[in-house]
Amino acid sequence: MRMTSFAAAALALFVSPLFAAAPSAKTAGGTIVIVFKDGHRQTFNQADIERIEFPAGDVPVSSSGNLPSRSRYLGKWEAGDGNGGKFTITLWDNGDARRSIGNVHGRWTYVDGEAHIIWYDGAKDAIRKTGGRYQKYAYESAKSFTDDPANVTEARNLDQKPL
Repeated sequence: MRMTSFAAAALALFVSPLFAAAPSAKTAGGTIVIVFKDGHRQTFNQADIERIEFPAGDVPVSSSGNLPSRSRYLGKWEAGDGNGGKFTITLWDNGDARRSIGNVHGRWTYVDGEAHIIWYDGAKDAIRKTGGRYQKYAYESAKSFTDDPANVTEARNLDQKPL
């Protein structure tokens, strides 16, 4: 089975950190799942993979020289509501999102190192790492993620375990 360069890049973004500490593909059990931007998934048995190759220039690298990590945004986040209260945002690996205020659902994507969430009620939130912390940027429905936010509050992942 041949993998497209997109599939290879997806492997680099989502699972290559796992290979650093994992046993070789021939001895490891289980599967690797690649989740594409359109939401479909492709599963590979680790036992069928001899090696993963990335042609020069095909793997996106952040300005720090590290591979970006979409997975850092998965889980339940606590964030400020802009009025002194707090609420939770839950992000799943299939792109689904849920906001505890009004139990609103939405979709999220990983864009340029941050989580962009578009809620079904039209509002938008971005979770961004700024310095050593995360912040939630709230946008009204008519605004884009590059406009001035309606509010910016602290955000912290309640589920993520330190590596």
